[in-house]
Amino acid sequence: MDKKLNAMVFGGGGFVGSHVADVLSEKGHDVSIYDIHQSKYLRPSQKMIIGDILDDKKVRESVKGMDVVYNFAGIADIREAANKPVETVKYNILGNTIILDAAKEADVKRFVYASTIYVYSESGSFYRCSKNACELYLETYQKQYGLDYTVLRYGTLYGSRSNLTNSVYRFIHQSLTEGKISYPGDGNEVREYIHVLDAAQGSVEILDDEFKNKYVIFTGHHPMRVNELFVMINEILKKDIKIDYTQPKHDEHYRITPYTFIPKIGKKYVRKCYTDMGQGILLCMQEIHDQIHHHNNEQQKLKDEL
Repeated sequence: MDKKLNAMVFGGGGFVGSHVADVLSEKGHDVSIYDIHQSKYLRPSQKMIIGDILDDKKVRESVKGMDVVYNFAGIADIREAANKPVETVKYNILGNTIILDAAKEADVKRFVYASTIYVYSESGSFYRCSKNACELYLETYQKQYGLDYTVLRYGTLYGSRSNLTNSVYRFIHQSLTEGKISYPGDGNEVREYIHVLDAAQGSVEILDDEFKNKYVIFTGHHPMRVNELFVMINEILKKDIKIDYTQPKHDEHYRITPYTFIPKIGKKYVRKCYTDMGQGILLCMQEIHDQIHHHNNEQQKLKDEL
């Protein structure tokens, strides 16, 4: 889609959503963000709507006049979803359906849904269940009402604006603050890490007609064992980081591949230009270092005032 669009990004204040909102703005689209909290990354050109996705009336009002709706809202952490099955149903399934129905009512041209590669898997606990259910709702809304969609199945993302629920962020944060990394596994698990900026660019490029009613996979270019990532972090920091491997309590995550034979075909999206893994880790490290330094300075100021 080359023309200027009115785009709504639900969950646009979060890790992936905020980056997608930025790319949409950079491409000249009018962007609105709907989130439960004020976005820290809001641009002057973007409109902010603070609200709950379970607020049916507010969602419907917000979606009016939109050409494209993205949904990144809901419970995104696998472990949180595993411990909160009812909340996961409410926010991931009911919340998405409220947005979906509002999009249908507003005659939205494309509904873009943030899913996961865990839909191919038996891992992922209630998080996977919720994403599977939402994909089926999208398919049925398209067949019944003609609402076109694109499903984005994300792999292991990393990059700026993340937090401790993100594995790469957590590894770097622990390395800087504790000199160690605690990991539930043996380190031989394989991941295809993708930088959030690359995923965000691709998440806007899929607005082209060729991706209408398609499933698109966003994973990294090069498979990497988790212990190789630890070596990379260690070498960049030039420290002897201790790795504490533990037995995982649950099997929410996969070892080598997320895929179980389930016939839900998606195409992997590969961009010509992408962020080098080492450079991406370095940028994350700088951001986390600055956050820790800022936090320590604030704590020292409080002590001095007392």
